[in-house]
Amino acid sequence: MHGVVCRHGRLEAVSGVDLEVAAGERIALTGTNGSGKTTLLRAVLGLHRQVDGQILVGRRGCRSAAEWAWRRRACAWIPQRPAAGRFPLLAKELLASSGAPAEAASAAVRLGVGALADRPLSSLSGGQLQRMHLARAVGCVAAGAGVLLADEPTAALDFAGQEEAAEVLTTLPVTVLVVTHDRAMAARCDRTLEMAAGRLREVR
Repeated sequence: MHGVVCRHGRLEAVSGVDLEVAAGERIALTGTNGSGKTTLLRAVLGLHRQVDGQILVGRRGCRSAAEWAWRRRACAWIPQRPAAGRFPLLAKELLASSGAPAEAASAAVRLGVGALADRPLSSLSGGQLQRMHLARAVGCVAAGAGVLLADEPTAALDFAGQEEAAEVLTTLPVTVLVVTHDRAMAARCDRTLEMAAGRLREVR
């Protein structure tokens, strides 16, 4: 990231962020609510479009629809408070969308939600849905994603679930950028960065 600025209308949510993350590095991104963390992650995926500056993944930019399609395959994504959506999608269909259904299904079993694969996402609890999205991300990595972006991936989980999710996330053979307030998760990362009022600083 070079000189990245993100806006919501006229409001500047992210201000001049410069960050280089090495392949395989694990970065924890902390900070108060509203400091710009989620906006920054969404900008990497093109989900936030009011962006200036440069964001490269694997030294590749995004100037065309084909390049954005490549980036979304290259980056696994776990959204904050994942929604079930308005369509009756089954959990197994979410897992299949990873590109590696067998690996995603295996991760769902490991995370204790494998038996829920035939249920609609709308019938799952917040913690179960979060585990399904984590399993899907494992499938994305198996399908070739080299970067994992995760936004509060342990927020809806109990303590044991947080420990389990942190273990899964930080042992995947990919570059990890995770927004978290979970100290155990941050402690497993190589570096901890903090955002405040849209600006980034390294704290560990």
